[in-house]
Amino acid sequence: MVKDRSWREHLFNACNVLIMLILIVFTLYPFWYSVIGSFNEGADYARGGVYLFTRQFTWDNYSALFSDSALIRAFGVTVARTVIGTFTHIVFTAMFAYAFSRQNLKYRKFYSMLGLSSMYLSGGMIPFFILINSLGLYNHFLVFIIPALFSFWNVILFRSYFAELPEALIESAKIDGAGEYTIFFKFILPLSKPVIAAVSLFTAVGHWNAYYDAMIYTFGDHLQTVQLYILKLVQSTEAALLLANMSGTVGTAHSTVTTTTLQLSAMVAASLPIVLIYPFVQKYFIKGMLIGSVKG
Repeated sequence: MVKDRSWREHLFNACNVLIMLILIVFTLYPFWYSVIGSFNEGADYARGGVYLFTRQFTWDNYSALFSDSALIRAFGVTVARTVIGTFTHIVFTAMFAYAFSRQNLKYRKFYSMLGLSSMYLSGGMIPFFILINSLGLYNHFLVFIIPALFSFWNVILFRSYFAELPEALIESAKIDGAGEYTIFFKFILPLSKPVIAAVSLFTAVGHWNAYYDAMIYTFGDHLQTVQLYILKLVQSTEAALLLANMSGTVGTAHSTVTTTTLQLSAMVAASLPIVLIYPFVQKYFIKGMLIGSVKG
């Protein structure tokens, strides 16, 4: 009986490992395919057959890509909105969640009803556009920051974590004369690294990948984000025009760089920052995602 159970366990583990490996391959291969294509010469890549490794290595695709001042500007806008937007979202949402987690907050149920209704109901794109325009945010950098200051879903995550902190900590701080702001910034936030890391990662990825708000609420290239730049680049006419403009600065651009390899390079360059940052917040992110899952 023991031998039979051991055999079944080994079979299950083998099947489990096989399925996980297949999922990993299907998940990572599209990114790997973009990477090897971005480092391959354009004319050689157009012949096909580049599936696992680069056949003719070259840096010309990235040289051509980063010779475009519009991309550098787009990276600057995206980095600025990601850093500022994530920081302000964490501070604003966490402060609201801390007040919302206090049992003595007046009209607590009313705030909860308003917050939950905002998760399911929306005025629609046209009323929101009119609101943005009336507030003077249209074609302004703050259109990326102010509408993203608050998320009730993240309030729920923060509130669940704050509820698990010992009440005695807050009471002892008040006895020592600490005010609410002192308690929040010096006690609550330092103890909330897991949930801050989880929400920060969600928010940062959202800001980094955003393109729709830049496409709808801005015009021109001065507030263009990286993802909007790639969206335009994926359109063959835009990529061909960009390639023609850059041909004088990249030497033999027409033979080593094509619109396809240029698009692959842009996608890899836009994805790489998030891929590099994730390992540093992974341990906090996993712990933050388990908030409220175990009670005891």
